[in-house]
Amino acid sequence: MTTKTVVLAGLAAVVLTMMPVGAQQAVSPENATLPEMPKQTTRTGKHVNRVIDMWLKAQPVYYAQISGGGYEEGKKLAATKADYITYEMEHGPLDFKELREFMRGLLESGPTRTGHRTPAVIVTLPIAGTTDALRANAWMVQQALAAGVHGILLCNAESPEAARLMIEASRYPFAPRVDGLAQGTRGNGSQGYASRMWGVTADEYMRIADPWPLNPDGELLFGLKIENPRADSNVESSVRVPGIAFAEWGPGDHGFYLMGRPGTYTGGGEAAPQMAAVRRRVLNATKAAGIRFLNACNENNVIDQLKDGVMICTGGDTPAADKGRAFTKRTDPW
Repeated sequence: MTTKTVVLAGLAAVVLTMMPVGAQQAVSPENATLPEMPKQTTRTGKHVNRVIDMWLKAQPVYYAQISGGGYEEGKKLAATKADYITYEMEHGPLDFKELREFMRGLLESGPTRTGHRTPAVIVTLPIAGTTDALRANAWMVQQALAAGVHGILLCNAESPEAARLMIEASRYPFAPRVDGLAQGTRGNGSQGYASRMWGVTADEYMRIADPWPLNPDGELLFGLKIENPRADSNVESSVRVPGIAFAEWGPGDHGFYLMGRPGTYTGGGEAAPQMAAVRRRVLNATKAAGIRFLNACNENNVIDQLKDGVMICTGGDTPAADKGRAFTKRTDPW
């Protein structure tokens, strides 16, 4: 490479770096053949993702959680009463091969008692929820989805730009056009294993592997953990990004920022005024945006949480979930 070429390449990189973020974003070419979004679902019967079935009946859902794990762990959790499983890789091992094996274990020990091939699985990833981090690490979103999971929960989701990049990374380039989103970036080959986990053809997978309820035919769910003051300042915008279906307020991390190191204060926790104010702000933002709110629940507070508008609770296999299901008169199994 000549000196002149090197200099020109360097100048181009500098110019690109100095450009506004919006100018660097991919946009759908004018000649791209993108279908219009369906106004209502074209499918019948059960969804691949059981959470959607429950929400369409206005029923709250309850999840179990696992930190990593492979085939044997999948076999054990196949019989969970939980509506979905959080597969935790934010602080657990980042191992996509194990995630695939976990999904295979769920599948081979299924179907569930509700007739779904597997419980829904939503993954947390060790991506800081900032624009730069998402731009550099969107591959993690795509690797997780290629394992056949049913959604992603973005941790420390600090900005609407980060949320948007997650959604764009999850969509195929030919997915229906959506105002506010650039063309998707998922690549060919990602449909193979995932479609087998879902029990559909590869072509059908590529049609329905899209965010719900943005796409009425979609089967993927995307959420945001609003869990630090920077995320709080943007929450009203972040939860309105097309494709976001739910959000939570992250009391554990918020406590680090607002209260300090655990054990160094008394009378704090979730009842502290500054913590309660954050929870209320995130809850109000989800209600205004028409998305669902996630909050920890226990047997003592689950009914109050549901009355407050919580639509996703912890403890899918606990008495708290049984109490909540009875309160909302759920008629489906569990």
